[in-house]
Amino acid sequence: MTPPPSDTEPVASTVPRQFISFTIGAEEYGIDIIAIREIKGWTPTTALPDTPPFMRGVINLRGAIIPVLDLRARFTGQQTDATSRHVIMVVSVDGRDVGILMDAVADILTVSPESIQPVPELDHAHHSDALSGLVSVDGRMVALLDLPKLLHAPLSAAPGADV
Repeated sequence: MTPPPSDTEPVASTVPRQFISFTIGAEEYGIDIIAIREIKGWTPTTALPDTPPFMRGVINLRGAIIPVLDLRARFTGQQTDATSRHVIMVVSVDGRDVGILMDAVADILTVSPESIQPVPELDHAHHSDALSGLVSVDGRMVALLDLPKLLHAPLSAAPGADV
């Protein structure tokens, strides 16, 4: 007779997950809603010396200094020409708050774990290592970000990085 699973044994989750989807150009990405602290309108950043091109700078958010990452620059090497239409999504990763500059927030997605597909291995894709999976929603493909990998990736992984 097989004993019942203990509380410490991993069990495949079938509980749907929620993501906030957002756009950068024509591409759509998703971030696990649990990691999101807040979404705010574009605020000009203060640049810091000796940072990679995708590190936009920092903002003061109610007394906390928050670094802001430009995902377009991180993924393509081209900086975002930020306007009042852009937003900063503040996420919490490993106890650190980080802002992510994006074009617009698109949707709240409820996704079953079985519908998340693996990311194909592509040698030329600079950001495929920062993705946890892909999901098709209403005929559009949404790339799900792996925030710890994205934020802890070596600086040399970014296009145009001189590290």
